[in-house]
Amino acid sequence: MKLQNLKPAEGSTHKQKRLGRGEASGKGGTSTKGNKGGQSRAGYSSKMAHEGGQMPIQRRIPKRGFKNPHRVSYTVFNLGQVDQLVEKYELKEFSLENLYINGLISQTALVKILATGEIKSKVAFKVNAISAKAKEAIEAAGGTVEIVA
Repeated sequence: MKLQNLKPAEGSTHKQKRLGRGEASGKGGTSTKGNKGGQSRAGYSSKMAHEGGQMPIQRRIPKRGFKNPHRVSYTVFNLGQVDQLVEKYELKEFSLENLYINGLISQTALVKILATGEIKSKVAFKVNAISAKAKEAIEAAGGTVEIVA
């Protein structure tokens, strides 16, 4: 077998139909594109989501809701969770760096502490936001709170 002897398998290739080569070919005149209209013209391409005159789906379906572009999304930790995490990872400080190092948050995440549950351990907090009740509970347990911008 040599490169110059290679041929495609028999029956795998077909001769292309030559359109618009005279009336005798049977594919002359309009070249199988019909009479007039956009689809018979050169360079035709249908627009995205065009449904042949039917109302497109993006116009049939009603608009719903609102997405606030200024929303600030926090990763939330409750005091009960904090107590468990402090014991599990032996944290002396509940900060963004410690949480990231232990794989609990992403590097860009914002952290907020909420007051659900109880905290028994004395821990220093360095977080982005905290609820008033959570702050009271932490300070009552002997911990400190610092808000990081």
